[in-house]
Amino acid sequence: MTIELREAARDALELVTPGAKIEAVADLQQRAIEAALTVNCAGQPGAPDLPGQPLHLVLVHPARVPRRRLGTPAGRAALIHALAHIEFNAVNLALDAVVRFADLPRAYYLDWLHVAAEEAHHFSLLVAHLTALGAAYGDYPVHGGLWEAATKTRDDVLARMALVPRILEARGLDVTPALQRRLSAVHDHAAVAILETVLRDEIGHVAIGNRWYEYLCAERGLDPIAAFPRLCIEYGIKPPHPPFNDEARQAAGFSALELAQMRQRAESEVR
Repeated sequence: MTIELREAARDALELVTPGAKIEAVADLQQRAIEAALTVNCAGQPGAPDLPGQPLHLVLVHPARVPRRRLGTPAGRAALIHALAHIEFNAVNLALDAVVRFADLPRAYYLDWLHVAAEEAHHFSLLVAHLTALGAAYGDYPVHGGLWEAATKTRDDVLARMALVPRILEARGLDVTPALQRRLSAVHDHAAVAILETVLRDEIGHVAIGNRWYEYLCAERGLDPIAAFPRLCIEYGIKPPHPPFNDEARQAAGFSALELAQMRQRAESEVR
């Protein structure tokens, strides 16, 4: 049976049980592989204001999230829980990108379904490791900061492509290698391997964001490098700041020129 992608993605976005959401996303991706999906690009299925998430999650201000000392299993569990929550939010962000924005090429919707499926895989890997550490998703308080960017950019797909994959996801490219080194120092090699998978896939996700950002800039007659800092200011989102993982960022589509300009802007703000 063939189903319509954006309607089904909305249903998945609204699911509150992580296992059901992950299964629904995996099913959609498999249907895409089997060409058992239609895509109503012009339709507007209506994205919810908030995504479905477990009712027992405790949301707190970012400053109140417990510090994660990696020298103990509990500390590592708190860190892995935080990473799992980031990936769960990333699933919802990718689904929202499918559902919310209309009148884009079919490839756009399939790209963000692909991102959702890989983020769901990352979440599953991290939750399995969390279980091995004696904890479960929902055991620790989390913050909703990642969804704030989605809320701010809900009315403009250009802003969404500029400020979510190119800032939030790209930041993961910068910080993951150092995090892997910290985990390796406490001999959590399973976590290091999971983050290697995450880093590899996130390069592709940021590349997808860059590709559609540049597509939309071209449609609107904008210079993508010049438009980016203006969008950061307009939407009140802090622009990227060093240190950058230049190799990963360039693999994801950031030019050496843009990275140099990001550094210059960050340095001028410090002065």
